[in-house]
Amino acid sequence: MASGDEGADLYRRMRLIRRFEELVQELFLKGEVHGTTHLYIGQEAGAVGVASALDQRDWAAGTYRGHGHALALGVEPQALLDEMLGRATGVCRGRAGSMNIIDLSHRLVGCFGIVGGSIAAATGAALSLRGTDGVAVAFFGEGTVNQGYFAECLNFAHTLSLPVVYVCENNRYGEFTPYEDVTAGEILDRARTLGARAEQVDGMDVFAVSELAKAVVARARAGEGPQFVESLTYRFVGHSRSDPGRYRKPGELDRWRERDPLLVAAERIGGNKGGAAKVAAIDAEIDELVDRLRAEGLAAPYPDPGELAAATAVSG
Repeated sequence: MASGDEGADLYRRMRLIRRFEELVQELFLKGEVHGTTHLYIGQEAGAVGVASALDQRDWAAGTYRGHGHALALGVEPQALLDEMLGRATGVCRGRAGSMNIIDLSHRLVGCFGIVGGSIAAATGAALSLRGTDGVAVAFFGEGTVNQGYFAECLNFAHTLSLPVVYVCENNRYGEFTPYEDVTAGEILDRARTLGARAEQVDGMDVFAVSELAKAVVARARAGEGPQFVESLTYRFVGHSRSDPGRYRKPGELDRWRERDPLLVAAERIGGNKGGAAKVAAIDAEIDELVDRLRAEGLAAPYPDPGELAAATAVSG
């Protein structure tokens, strides 16, 4: 069980992700964020809980829904927002956009638009970590278990006993399709067949995710081979900006909102002495931060096209 301070920090990080994603959506609708966006709203407990078990020895790979993964790992919010806005001060100098964030200083090897790309990247990172006490983590959606990457990488990781943790964020839908309509059998059974120790967790409860993550990361760190976590979660928004979510079953979203990970954590923290005041203070702190992010991001400079052209000419 997380301590009071640790619980507040977990909540703070989830609140940051929620408000950051709401800000990205706001700026996208105003035409300030270009391309597409895939928001992490509703799934915050997964990335935050897993990241709580990692440190500077470890690497992680995220998905195209990767803003949440990046913020959970400690990527600077201003640099991340500036990247969404295409500014030179962005974490990738304004040239990665929403889906392809990389921040090696925070051990994020990348976020991947290709379904399953994160599995391959984390497996490769785990290969480089053999002989150390570092661990690599892959975040991916349940649709990835039907991709070739899944079987190939888990098989490879098992045969070499790699220090890797595969985190399947099962949000119930592969884009617009219920996962049970296109996926045979149980996801945990697939992982076990390929040699990973596999467990399931309530992905709406950051405390449960954090507790399990610490256990599986410790096993991977101790040389016990690949570990697999299926985090049962739900996205509260559409797959991307063009998805109104009309395929959801009647009442489904409302039922899942009752298990909003921020509410679950706030209720737990609020039950402790002074907890409600602490939650309110965190909410105000994050709201103030988001206002600063918006103002500074919109004032930041765009990249110099000439600089890019010169760099391309040199590399070519």
